[in-house]
Amino acid sequence: MKEYNILKVLSADYVRDYVLRLTFNNGEVRDVDFVPLMQKGICRKLQDMDYFRSFTLDPFTVDWHNEIGFAPEALYARGIATA
Repeated sequence: MKEYNILKVLSADYVRDYVLRLTFNNGEVRDVDFVPLMQKGICRKLQDMDYFRSFTLDPFTVDWHNEIGFAPEALYARGIATA
């Protein structure tokens, strides 16, 4: 049976402005700037810094009040690897 690895966000830490440092289950740590993601629709709520900083983790990714979440693969691709 073939095993599939599903990318997951294991932890998230606020860095500055609208940047979160995400640790993925593949061992990589990436900084993700959410500014480009908060320009349309419900994602505009993320422009409110208090709302942005109220993120939690669900079993796979970063989540805001069960309203906003992004696929871990999209966050990984958008992120910049940390040293």
